[in-house]
Amino acid sequence: MGQGGVVACPAEAVWGLSCDPFCESAVDTVLALKQRSVTKGLIVVAGDIDMLAPILAPLPAPLRAELEMSWPGGNTWLLPNRGLFPPWITGDSEEVAVRVTGAPSLKALSCAFGGPVVSTSANPAGSQPARQGFQVVRYFGPNLPRARGSVDATAKPSTIRRLGTGEVLRA
Repeated sequence: MGQGGVVACPAEAVWGLSCDPFCESAVDTVLALKQRSVTKGLIVVAGDIDMLAPILAPLPAPLRAELEMSWPGGNTWLLPNRGLFPPWITGDSEEVAVRVTGAPSLKALSCAFGGPVVSTSANPAGSQPARQGFQVVRYFGPNLPRARGSVDATAKPSTIRRLGTGEVLRA
């Protein structure tokens, strides 16, 4: 995944496309594969909560506790970005979507990378997210690197909430 690479990796409920969130060319590749506009923003996933320390540090203790109780797992939160993530991650928003994953392969990828990674569903816009590795190959061909593992067949994609208001943007 280093040096601008993209890898398909099983997340909690679906396969995702992952890359370095600070590498614009890698994110451009993900967006091109998905046929997705940069204005929509992307989710950033960490293997452990300490990887998100810079964005979590300014939060009031009760809000941070709410996040910590929901992680690891399928809970993505919109937090004030405060300029920490680049615009190709946040899109048209002043917020950034973050999650601490419990998915073994995605956690291992983030830990091996040494920081948070992009994780967005592995499918072109308008297509069903891939729940099996063969679907990733069907969508993107055999040359896209894939991590080992599988998704939890009983899980559903992460819930996306806005921190502070609890507003659910995706259940």
